[in-house]
Amino acid sequence: MFSLSELAPMNHHQSRSKLLKPWWEVFMDYLVVLMLMTSVLACTEQLSRDRVVCIPLDTLVTANMSGNVMLTPSSKPPTQVPHNISPEFHSTARGRRTHLVYQQYVYISQVCYHEALPLCSRFFPYMALLQSLVLVASGSFWLHFPHTSARIEHFLAILAKCCESPWTSQALSHAAQQENIQGKEVVVEGRRPTQPLLPSSSSSPLGTRTRHSSTDSGTDSPLLKRSDSASTAAPPSPCPSRLSCNSSMSSLSSVQFPSSKPSVMVDSPRQVISLDKSDGEQARALFERVRKFRSHCECSDVIYKVYSAQTIFKLLMVTLIVSYTIPLLSSFTFTHTCHPEQQALVGYTTFECIHVLSSLMHKLLVAYLTLLGLYGLLNFYTLGWILHSSLRQYSFHLLKELCSLGDVPDLRNDLAFLLHMLDQYDPLLAQRLSVFLSPVSESRLLEENLERHWGEEKLRAVTSVDAEGCSRLQLVALPRLPPALFTLSQLQVLKLELITDARFTAQVSNMTSLRELHLYHCTAAVDPSALATFQERLEILHLTFTQASEIPTWILSLRGLHELHLSGRLSSDGGVGRSWALGSLRQLRHLRVLVIRGMLQRIPGELSEVAGSLVRLEIYNEGTRLLVLTGLKRMVDLTELLLQDCQLERLPSALLALTNLRTLDLQHNNLRTLEELLSLAHLRRLSCLRLAFNRVLVLPASVGVLRGLELLDLSNNQLQSLPPSLFTLRHLRRLLLAGNLLEELSAEVKSLQLLTELDLSGNRLERLPTSLFSSCLELRILNVAHNSLSSLPRGIAALSQLCRLNLRSNSLEELPAELGCCSGLHGGGLLVEDWLFLSLPPHVRDFLSQSCPPSGAYAEGHSRPESDSFPYFSPTQWSFSSALESQI
Repeated sequence: MFSLSELAPMNHHQSRSKLLKPWWEVFMDYLVVLMLMTSVLACTEQLSRDRVVCIPLDTLVTANMSGNVMLTPSSKPPTQVPHNISPEFHSTARGRRTHLVYQQYVYISQVCYHEALPLCSRFFPYMALLQSLVLVASGSFWLHFPHTSARIEHFLAILAKCCESPWTSQALSHAAQQENIQGKEVVVEGRRPTQPLLPSSSSSPLGTRTRHSSTDSGTDSPLLKRSDSASTAAPPSPCPSRLSCNSSMSSLSSVQFPSSKPSVMVDSPRQVISLDKSDGEQARALFERVRKFRSHCECSDVIYKVYSAQTIFKLLMVTLIVSYTIPLLSSFTFTHTCHPEQQALVGYTTFECIHVLSSLMHKLLVAYLTLLGLYGLLNFYTLGWILHSSLRQYSFHLLKELCSLGDVPDLRNDLAFLLHMLDQYDPLLAQRLSVFLSPVSESRLLEENLERHWGEEKLRAVTSVDAEGCSRLQLVALPRLPPALFTLSQLQVLKLELITDARFTAQVSNMTSLRELHLYHCTAAVDPSALATFQERLEILHLTFTQASEIPTWILSLRGLHELHLSGRLSSDGGVGRSWALGSLRQLRHLRVLVIRGMLQRIPGELSEVAGSLVRLEIYNEGTRLLVLTGLKRMVDLTELLLQDCQLERLPSALLALTNLRTLDLQHNNLRTLEELLSLAHLRRLSCLRLAFNRVLVLPASVGVLRGLELLDLSNNQLQSLPPSLFTLRHLRRLLLAGNLLEELSAEVKSLQLLTELDLSGNRLERLPTSLFSSCLELRILNVAHNSLSSLPRGIAALSQLCRLNLRSNSLEELPAELGCCSGLHGGGLLVEDWLFLSLPPHVRDFLSQSCPPSGAYAEGHSRPESDSFPYFSPTQWSFSSALESQI
């Protein structure tokens, strides 16, 4: 038993699949039904009353019991007829006696039916029924074949959604109105030279059948050219899945009478279209669904091949049936001669038989062949249509004449074939589908959604203010820039990420406070008027890309740019794309900061063009070895140089030319020796030297020549000792030695009286010199975590400026009570284990934990101090970065 819910989808699919049946397929379906009815009628007649009637033709040979009397047809009977018999009785007695009983007649009729009747007379109805069933099955095989039915059902479902979507009607209405406006302009221009402009009516005919529209109606556009005939002669064609005639007529009426559609407003030159949120989201999802279905169907032509094979098969079937059926027409005769070999049973050898249904069967066969001939002619027409038309290419040539839908792409393979079949049913359906194939339509929808979802109020709501008081706005994964963005006159920093079609128009001039722009994988186009605004106001630009070819050329003309940050894969020869090799950096006359995150093999020579203004250069090379650094020699005005992850093994000799250098950062390289430090002696302005995360084994004594150093970072190397000359750097304020193999700290550290930060974490120290606490009175941050300290020396109370002290992961058994004299440690400045903190006197604990949460103030949750010696993660997660130390 089948339930109605199970049968409903079958009927629904059949009703939708008729959209893909052209007129010849419909006629062939009817012809097959008629052939099937003809064969069923023949089968019914044959089963109910098909028979033959036979009479003997031979003379009856009878032998009497004595064997001396024989009757022949020409001999007279042995007895004479009495004279008193009347003539009437004599006439009725005439004829030949057969001397057969009824059972013998029945027997002979059955025998002669199988022996004398031709095969076609007996089996024609069954063969016709079988042939008709084969033609019925082959007529819709392409709709049910496993490799094609899924695509067809998906196509019909998408078509139904396209017809039901409110965006379809509005887009077609907008296209028709734009065409109407253009038609009016063409008509006016055509009439202006010859006669003055007269008021025209909707019934005035045009000279030729062109794209001109009537002056007061928008129904003559190519998209809706069938609407007039549909409204007067016949109802419009049904659309799939709940799309009725009313919906089709409503879409047409919205074009003829724009005022009846409140959501469609004509505003020259652009039509403002408004959809609610759910309709807009459904339309966007439908665009994506159509895009995926198109990419899936255009990769193969299996539907086209199956339909062509089906047509050829039906044509061969018709040819075969006609070839062996036409010769059988002559075998349908009324009389038949039968020679049964049953003389012993009936006494005759030859019988004359008649076929009762021969005349009816002959007429049915003629009718069947006539229908089959028409069926074959339609298949010939179908095959000619397939061969003559390029069904694997489809072009919306009518829509391309419209200004608003002129970019509908040409389709191919299975999707093109389905649209050709759909055109045979109703071209309006293909035009409705074209709305979701048009990039212009999608852009208009996205723009309308942006205007609705990203209005000025929402943009102001997501704008944040950083610690410096700058207003920042970040937009991620939008199809384009919302128009309301250009109304934010107070916005200072704009970050755009993964925006596919970002275009800055002349309205960017309204953003009077914009100074910084971030473009993350966002190809932005700039109009000439907007470029002039950027050249005048934009100061900082961050650009992240994948290939150097994605760098827009307009950034090289930003004359007022101060900072440029480039992040992406650069060319292997060190150039930043082809445009950089042409020397166009000359226009960046005010560039002061250049940050490059890529894979350079040499310092680009083109950077020398901005050497007069460049003061800071940062290169993060992502592990690629920087081979040629001679380009640095021309940048004599550099004050800050950062070369990280460049696989440097020695200090570059090009540094000698940078006499104005103040900061040198060579972290994350492969430096093993620092013998070249002596050559840096004439860099008298050098105050910051960062050499962390290298492989330095020994710090040479020549470090003492760097008299102006204020910061020295040698963290995460393999140092085992420190030279005495290090402690002659009287101006040193920050000394970072974390993650090395130091076993002791020399008492000469007392010479660094200006030292404010000392990081010795992750070493092997067992004690600290007393002079550290008695002489380095300016010390504010001391980090000795992850060592082997067993005790703290006396005199720590002298460090009155100390505000951060990290003692974790040592061998301390108790803490000195004089920690309470360090007033800067209260409020969580002391980082130590819980049990060790409890060894302090209660009044000291209360003082140190003052202004802190009651629990965990000195434990894991303490925030990071403002120092390079404190990493971004919790101090309990610190680990040795040195390979030797990790092994120990």
